[in-house]
Amino acid sequence: MAARGFAQWGNDLYTGRRSYPIIQKRGIWFSIVALFSAASILVLVFQGLNLGIDFRGGSEFTVSGASSTDEDLAIDAVATVAPGEEPHITQVGANAVRVQVSELDDQQTDQVAEALADAYGVDVNEVTSNFIGPTWGQSVSLRALWGTVAFVAAAAIFMAIYFRAWRMSVAAIVAMLADVLISAGVYAVIGWEVTPSTIIGFLTILGFSLYDKMVVFDKVRENTDTVLEQTRSTYAERANLAVNQTLVRSINTSVVALLPVAGILFVGGFLLGAGTLKDISLSLFVGIAAGALSSLFLATPLDVALREREPKIAAHTKKVMDLRAGLVADGADESVLAAAASGSAQLVPGHHQGQSAQPRRRR
Repeated sequence: MAARGFAQWGNDLYTGRRSYPIIQKRGIWFSIVALFSAASILVLVFQGLNLGIDFRGGSEFTVSGASSTDEDLAIDAVATVAPGEEPHITQVGANAVRVQVSELDDQQTDQVAEALADAYGVDVNEVTSNFIGPTWGQSVSLRALWGTVAFVAAAAIFMAIYFRAWRMSVAAIVAMLADVLISAGVYAVIGWEVTPSTIIGFLTILGFSLYDKMVVFDKVRENTDTVLEQTRSTYAERANLAVNQTLVRSINTSVVALLPVAGILFVGGFLLGAGTLKDISLSLFVGIAAGALSSLFLATPLDVALREREPKIAAHTKKVMDLRAGLVADGADESVLAAAASGSAQLVPGHHQGQSAQPRRRR
């Protein structure tokens, strides 16, 4: 019964029998996105991201086969060799510990490895060490930045050509960048390390976000292709119908994508303690949810806000509103006005696509 009701709800949204004023309330969505974006910027500026050793450089030790994963043991072991050092400790699996510190010389590296082996009761051969220079981390950061810039530029050009409308391209890119900004803000608040896996997650967010927006915009283009050739509905109303028609698809796609990511995040990350899984799954989880919401509540409303600045769209909107006001003054049926406000296909009975709905005059 629940599935049938959900299917009927989706069918009503697609046909226009049921409609939510998403575009009409775009001021609310813009304010919410602005609030979250501003909060994310403040967090990133004043708290910053917890950059992993791959970006800041340093020495890393991995203790395998430990009988205990108590972090205090690692802290005390590092303090015996490098007093004042604040190690970053991560549990890896059920019996392994990863310890990251700033750069150490060869002698200190050997001493820390021996101290960790004694602390966790394992042979010194079970402690592996690795040094990562800051130059390599800077190279990774620079390549990730250039990769992001190249992706955004290519996506903007492709969308402008495909939709033959630069406004849709701008709206999609702004919404996509907002997804990444909010995801980065959440990452900074939680305080997890930013690793190469995190960067991969953020780049994946861009791809998923763009895909979702392409689907919604494709429906918007289909609905608004001949909007200027009729006077039954405005560009905003046709776009709102498109958002409602793709609402169920967006929900289904997002849920299907979020379920496995949630499994990786909560099972692989928290229960198994797999750091790499946590790094990538958190960014994906937040980014996919943000991308689905921004496709409906930010990208399309922003496209409408930009398109309504065009003289021909503004003139058409005014014409439709004036004709509708004439219908109201003439006592038109409420169902006709409700259909017009929803942007559905059946707006003014007796009038077909391309005909003007002229107000009836009183005798």
